[in-house]
Amino acid sequence: MSEAVHQAATAESRGEAIGGGLGLAGKIVLVTGGVRGVGAGIAQVLADLGAHPVACARRPADSGGPDVEFHACDVRDPDAVAGMIEQIVARHGRLDGVVNNAGGSPFALAADASDNYTAKIVALNLLAPMTVARAAHAVMANQPDGGAIVNVSSVSGHRPSPGTAAYGAAKAGLDNLTTSLAVEWAPRVRINSVVAGPVQTEASQLHYGDDEGIAAVGRTIPMGRMAQPADIGNAVAFLLSPMSEYITGSTLTVHGGGEKPAFLDAANAGNDV
Repeated sequence: MSEAVHQAATAESRGEAIGGGLGLAGKIVLVTGGVRGVGAGIAQVLADLGAHPVACARRPADSGGPDVEFHACDVRDPDAVAGMIEQIVARHGRLDGVVNNAGGSPFALAADASDNYTAKIVALNLLAPMTVARAAHAVMANQPDGGAIVNVSSVSGHRPSPGTAAYGAAKAGLDNLTTSLAVEWAPRVRINSVVAGPVQTEASQLHYGDDEGIAAVGRTIPMGRMAQPADIGNAVAFLLSPMSEYITGSTLTVHGGGEKPAFLDAANAGNDV
């Protein structure tokens, strides 16, 4: 399809976005890990904006997940990913967006973690998003209006990540991968990353302790709280929408202002920031 036709299609989408929400109504968007935690929040935001989110995970949510189309898939398996993308396109005729959200890591000090454990963490948080993105690109590159991909990254990739070193390294790699693919795949397919800070989910106690611990972590953040899944979903929705049609290869940091530097508490110069 000619670039002129592509520009006309994106201009029409941009007009729809300005005139009615973000222009995501009816868009087919795959959300990996979209049945729990941050992924469920992203899927719900997209559904509320009129999109048609398609969630995948190794197993469906036990309860309380968003009411969306579900595909069982291990995103570390290239054949499974290819089959899932094929099924989505066969059912809907296209794939407009992908959110690479599946990921995470339990706590394990690097000196104690096995080689197999480390490899699995890197596979889930770096190699799997690349596998999904490549499969999606094969479809999106041949669509009239292309497509958009958002990788959900983490502040752990931009600061020391003790106890989750492999995870932090994988997320740093994911952000670099995003910039490289943006150059390779422009202008038809855009790809960006959302760098998330601490997010309060049903699994927060595993990372931060009880309610008091979660509240204490929230007080270290300038905005006074941890993010909610919908906060990440709102950022993802913007990057998927026609409103960000000129944004690719970027990282949007959603961390409530970050972490107050430790020296401010240690110093005795009367700094009350």
